[in-house]
Amino acid sequence: MNLHGKHIVLGMTGGIAAYKVCELARRLQDEGATVQAVMSRAAQEFVTATTMQALTGRPVFTDQWSTEGGRVDNAMPHIDITRVADAIVVAPASAHFLARVANGMADDLLSTLVLARRCPLLAAPAMNVEMWNNPATQRNVATLRADGITLLGPADGDQACGETGSGRMLEPHELLEDLVAFFQPKLLAGKRVLITAGPTFEPIDPVRGITNLSSGKMGFAIARAAREAGADVTLVAGPTMLPTPRGVARIDVQSAQQMHDAVMQHAATSQVFIAVAAVADWRVTHAAPTKIKKGSGTPTLHLEANPDILATVAHMNNAPLCVGFAAETNDVEQHGTAKRHSKNIPLLVANLAQDAFGSDDNELLLIDALGTTVLKRASKLAQARRLIADIARRLP
Repeated sequence: MNLHGKHIVLGMTGGIAAYKVCELARRLQDEGATVQAVMSRAAQEFVTATTMQALTGRPVFTDQWSTEGGRVDNAMPHIDITRVADAIVVAPASAHFLARVANGMADDLLSTLVLARRCPLLAAPAMNVEMWNNPATQRNVATLRADGITLLGPADGDQACGETGSGRMLEPHELLEDLVAFFQPKLLAGKRVLITAGPTFEPIDPVRGITNLSSGKMGFAIARAAREAGADVTLVAGPTMLPTPRGVARIDVQSAQQMHDAVMQHAATSQVFIAVAAVADWRVTHAAPTKIKKGSGTPTLHLEANPDILATVAHMNNAPLCVGFAAETNDVEQHGTAKRHSKNIPLLVANLAQDAFGSDDNELLLIDALGTTVLKRASKLAQARRLIADIARRLP
C-alpha cells in the first residue's frame, strides 16, 4: 500500500474530467490513503457530493458557510481541513481555478483552503487545448510552478469538445503513480540512471530464437523506483509487453548486440548503470534467412559469444556506478560473488532464477566488498526502492 497512512484532500473543480476523479478516489484508498473530498459549486454540476461521499466514506465539504454535513467544530474548514493533510490534490483543475490560485484569490472554500494550507499542493489541469495554450494560462502555470506547486500533466489527446491537443487530464492510474512518486525521497535528484531489463532474443531463423524466461518486471520496477527518486531514467528493454513506467525514456531492442549498442550510446552520460536484463550469452553465428524446415533434418547451430555489456561499461574511463544482476539456479551467493569479482563492479544483486522469473515478488542478495545483505522477500517495487536507496548511498 504505497500511500499507507497518508491523508489526501481531493479538491474538485468544474469540468467533464470530474468523472475520472471517482475512480481516482477509489484508487487512492486502495493504496492506503484516506480521502477527504472538497468540491466547488461547478464540480457539483458534473459529479454530486453524494457520489463522492459514498466513494470516500466521509462527508464532503462544498461550502465554507455550510452548517450541515462536513462541518468542523470551529466552523473554519479552510483552516482545519488542511492541518491534518499530507497533500492537497486538485483534479480536475480548471483554467479558472489555476488563475485564482496563481493570483492568491480566495473566494470559495477550495481556493481559501489552498491559500491557507501548510501541506503541498498538486494540481491536474483539465481544459480545452486553446485554453491551455493561451498566454494567460501559461503565465499562470509559470507562476504556480515558481511558487512550488506541482502540476500533474496535462496530457495530449482527444478532448470532450471534439478537439485534440494538450489540456486533457491525466488518467486516474497516471495521477496515482505521480502522487506515489511525489512522496518518495528524491535520493537521485539530478542523476542520470541507465537500466537494462527483460530478456534478449537471438534469432535462429525468422521465427525461432534463443531467449529466456525473464519477464522484465524487476528491471521495470527499478526504473520506476529510480524515477520516483528524482532520476532522469533511460530504460533499454528487451522483448516484453510491460508498460513503460511514467516519466521513463524507453528504448526497445531485441538482441544482445542491439542492447549493447543502445547502452553504449548513453553510458558515458550516466552516473548509474544497472544491468538487470537477462542477456543471452551466445548467439547463432549465421541465422538462417528463411524458416528452417523440419524435413531438412536436425540443424547444427554454431554459436558465438555476445558482447559482455556490463563488463564493457565497467571498464570505461569515468565509468558510471555499475550494478549487476545474477539470476542463478543454485549456490546463489557463491556464484554472485564470483560474478561481482569477474565484472569488477562494486555491487551485484543476486537472486534465485526459478523464484524470480515472472513473479511479482522476490528475495535479493546484495553482494559487495563488505559481504552480503539479504533483502527478505517482498514485492519487486518494494525491493527496487530498497535497492535505489542503497545505490544512492554509494554515490559521491
